[in-house]
Amino acid sequence: MSKKEQPYTSQLKGVAALLGESFNQTQSTANSPNTVAINLIKLPQSQPRRYFDPKKLEELSRSIKELGILEPLLVRPLPGGDFELVAGERRYRAASMAGLTEAPVAIREMDDVTTSKVQLVENLQREDLNPVEETEGILELLSIELSVSTNEVISVLNSAANAKKRNLDLTENVFRQMKTIESILLAIGKFSAESFRVSRIPLLNLPADVLEVLRFGQLEYTKARAIARLQDELTRKELLEDAIAYNLSLSEIKRKIKEIEQQSQPETPSLKDKADDTFRRLKKSQVWDDPKRKAKVEKLLAQLDALIEDDNPK
Repeated sequence: MSKKEQPYTSQLKGVAALLGESFNQTQSTANSPNTVAINLIKLPQSQPRRYFDPKKLEELSRSIKELGILEPLLVRPLPGGDFELVAGERRYRAASMAGLTEAPVAIREMDDVTTSKVQLVENLQREDLNPVEETEGILELLSIELSVSTNEVISVLNSAANAKKRNLDLTENVFRQMKTIESILLAIGKFSAESFRVSRIPLLNLPADVLEVLRFGQLEYTKARAIARLQDELTRKELLEDAIAYNLSLSEIKRKIKEIEQQSQPETPSLKDKADDTFRRLKKSQVWDDPKRKAKVEKLLAQLDALIEDDNPK
């Protein structure tokens, strides 16, 4: 598959480019590659990656069974002789599926913050990364760098955009935070602060069912975004299921959405129905008790009589 056919392939410049000296220092103190028992390697409690394609995992497992693990797993030592997996969870899971009892590892001393950063960056470098995971991963990385929540990261981006729109100066704190954000996004090499705010932040506001299929890689972003236009949850769910089951093209999805929207539009009553409704309401109204309004009704009725006479000449 060409890169053009992989619209969500990240273009990260590497762990060191994003983490700088804090990561480079761990490399200089790293042990040479070792082989350790897989049962000594523990998964971290909090993991940035949420979904593994079962078919691709099975393919990797068969490859590892035949050739072994070609790239060492990155781990850090834990008290008691165990190790925590920092990077390479897909290889770790595939190796376990393949029945391997040992795996090559690179052991590095890392604090919790650096570990979280490396895990996020390693996840962001996947070729099969979907836009939801990428957006959430970048936000988490920015939140760690700024020591704020992901919602506060979004707030900083919006504050900077509003200030620019109104031609206002940024506060010192927002200015400093934006410098950090822009530095990280520059290292990622795919977004500016504004393009990330405009093109990716709204993605997180998609309906939950649409986000779910995106996270599981079941549907392309453009198709899912089109289906998200449907407000009715049941109708949207049915179209999502059809789009996945029958691999509907974007044009087919748009055609179905148009048909659904046309069907949901209320029928416009005919002119005759409008006339019947008007006369029903006229009979029940209080217009007959008001001489001025009654006179207007008489005038209108005379005009209608004239129209009817014109339509039925003697």
